[in-house]
Amino acid sequence: MPTFSDLGVPETLVRSLTESGITSPFPIQAATLPDTLQGRDVLGRGRTGSGKTLAFALPMVARLAASTGQRRPARPRALVLAPTRELANQIAEVIEPLARTQRLSVTTVFGGVSQGRQVSALNGGIDILVACPGRLEDLIKQRLVSLAGVEVTVLDEADHMADLGFLPGVKRLMDQTPKVGQRLLFSATLDNGVDQIVKRYLTNPLHHSVDTADSPVAKMTHHVLAVHDAESKRLVVNELASGTGRRLLFTRTKHQAKKLAKQLTAAGIPAVDLHGNLSQPARERNLAAFASGEVRVLCATDIAARGIHVDDIELVVHVDPPAEHKAYLHRSGRTARAGHEGVVVTVMLPEQAGDVKTLTRQAKINVTPVRVGPGSPVIAGLVGEVADIVMPTAPPVSVPHQGSRGGDVAGQGRARRGAGGRGARRGGGASG
Repeated sequence: MPTFSDLGVPETLVRSLTESGITSPFPIQAATLPDTLQGRDVLGRGRTGSGKTLAFALPMVARLAASTGQRRPARPRALVLAPTRELANQIAEVIEPLARTQRLSVTTVFGGVSQGRQVSALNGGIDILVACPGRLEDLIKQRLVSLAGVEVTVLDEADHMADLGFLPGVKRLMDQTPKVGQRLLFSATLDNGVDQIVKRYLTNPLHHSVDTADSPVAKMTHHVLAVHDAESKRLVVNELASGTGRRLLFTRTKHQAKKLAKQLTAAGIPAVDLHGNLSQPARERNLAAFASGEVRVLCATDIAARGIHVDDIELVVHVDPPAEHKAYLHRSGRTARAGHEGVVVTVMLPEQAGDVKTLTRQAKINVTPVRVGPGSPVIAGLVGEVADIVMPTAPPVSVPHQGSRGGDVAGQGRARRGAGGRGARRGGGASG
């Protein structure tokens, strides 16, 4: 395997990688870097977790460092488009250490938060902008940012943007970037119109395909656990979540993700949820708690199946089997990343047997369902070492002042009315 230096990466960036513990390129990086560093347009295909972010971050930073272009207010020199806020933040985190070595600035733009700070960052002068299409279009319409100075444009997880219906906006944004700039597109698949983006915006692109999303990962093992009923499922899921390593549990709906996180936490297994109903600060807070190890269980909807890059997730559980095989592969791809091993478990009720058989066949997964119940040895083998129970801390109880019996009763009555009154409901709604 060639080194980063062999591939043409500038030594200042190689040193930055080494300081971060990155010494050997992943296959997608080894395949694309010789071309991207030469300024060629490239289409890179590979599953999430294959190292795509560095594959475009390195040539982007290298190109800007060698360019005579100058940093200007509200005119980024490089643009990365990403489908979700979480992915935009994570891309920026990968780029920033590299950018610092070249004194380049990086900022993010996405919805769900006030645009004030984002506009201030843009006005301060920006080299690299990582953005979600919707908020970026809003800022352009307000004439708060221009793409006329973009030298490098990257579309990351283009297939996910297609799934979310973002491609019309992506086209409008791409139309505003200079045609002479370099364009890089990374995607697991080329369906749903992604191939049209390639034809329209990339000039004589070189294609590199490494470990695509259509095939399962060799170091990922799959299990289907058949349970008798909903109560058995609840207990089995609790057991699967009880290990010491990171677990990612997928549900079909936002309500179920929230309910499951509360259920596990109440059972002494600290968990957080991640779904579209959470505010951006809450999403970032929960994801940070999971990534740092403060909690080891994340209950998520499919929003987390794309673009959530958290290392060392040892177990993915499909609490609710997904609707189709691509979702199964994208969910499962949160484990067995970067050459590590991982385990994927699907919990199946009797009425789901036909659907699960179909999606595993389409995903090219050869697995035989195993009937289990709470306490089954199969589950114990999947869980491994069980973590200590951590019971949630009860809120402090106020002690009424000593006095007449009537005074105590009146005080308790006021507390009950306050807890159930209009103000309490409004506060509860805001927190949810």
